[in-house]
Amino acid sequence: MSVFDQLVGQDRAVATLRHTVSTPRAMTHAWLVTGPPGSGRSVAARAFAAALQCQAPGDPGCGECQACRTATAGTHPDVTIVATSETFIKVAEARDLALLAQTRPSAGPWRIIVVEDADRLNEPAADALLKSLEEPPPRTVWVLCAPSQEDLIVTVRSRCRHLRLGTPPVDAVADLLVERDGIDPAMAHYAARAAQSHIGIARRLATDEHARARRREIISIPLTLTGLGAALRAAQDLVDEAGAGAEAVSADRADQERRQLLAQLGADPSARTQPPAVRAHLRDLEARQKRQARRQQHDSIDAALTDLASVYRDALVVSTRSQVELVNATEPDQVQQLARSFSAEGLLRALETIGLARQRLIANGAPLLVLEAMMIGLTVPSGPAGSGSRQTSGTGRRATVATG
Repeated sequence: MSVFDQLVGQDRAVATLRHTVSTPRAMTHAWLVTGPPGSGRSVAARAFAAALQCQAPGDPGCGECQACRTATAGTHPDVTIVATSETFIKVAEARDLALLAQTRPSAGPWRIIVVEDADRLNEPAADALLKSLEEPPPRTVWVLCAPSQEDLIVTVRSRCRHLRLGTPPVDAVADLLVERDGIDPAMAHYAARAAQSHIGIARRLATDEHARARRREIISIPLTLTGLGAALRAAQDLVDEAGAGAEAVSADRADQERRQLLAQLGADPSARTQPPAVRAHLRDLEARQKRQARRQQHDSIDAALTDLASVYRDALVVSTRSQVELVNATEPDQVQQLARSFSAEGLLRALETIGLARQRLIANGAPLLVLEAMMIGLTVPSGPAGSGSRQTSGTGRRATVATG
């Protein structure tokens, strides 16, 4: 079993990585792995790290040796995996990584630093890495992961070799769910198609009835947007649901993290009042947990908008009679009705409206205002399909509010 077996539908990328591992002169010390969500950027980075550290003679990336197992798990002493749960990777952490890159590997042949969310490097943090990316020590390898090259500043991406991943085929993702997770083939194919080949989301849809129910609620939203009140309620419901989910995740983690911190500081967790130094650490922890909850809420909303956009995409496919498989093939009546309610131009505007909302969320826009502007922009036209007058004017009316 190779470490590259989990990289689904990426034969060209796997061939490049295998060739690099087995051909020293092809080695590059800074890589940028890009691809759409769910394409396997992090999987590719970890598999590459494991293959570079592999101890098996003649079979780099065997998947069986200790180096392969620990590298893919993120516990190898010479493989550092950076995955932030906050909105940005800050300059202090980037400087620490740059210092780490200067150290020699302690157990394997390479010091490997994988930044799974390189698109979350703010500009000062990215600048802090430039020198190390351009002139790393001979045995240091950087692997940055991002959705696209444009998500990183030009001075960073110009110092990296680009490896692009594509969206894996639906059938390949379904086969993986069947073989790896024992999912029923029909459910696996539904989940892979509904997740638009995002492997992680597909697995959750296939194994979690609540996730499937929530998705059905989201894709039913478009036909409910019949006026201003309905649009505002839909926006509020989406924010509330995302906030509740983030709060539940945070609550499960917060108490455990607090106890662990107090134990590390040698403080009494049962004490009613902690010393000033301990209270300062606790305040830092609470601030970090709030940032993590905000990131969780944004990620949840973004996933919901992806599902929402898929309905308008399907309606556009139906409207233009394109011979393309529907993402929401299990909801044909809903898709057909939406296609009758909007012209093709109106459906394109709807997709643009959702895309704009996602950009505003990335730019740290207030979620409720952003979603209110979006939902008003998606209001079903009151006139014949194709007029789109209410849709266009609604988008323009709220855009200023959301960004101001």
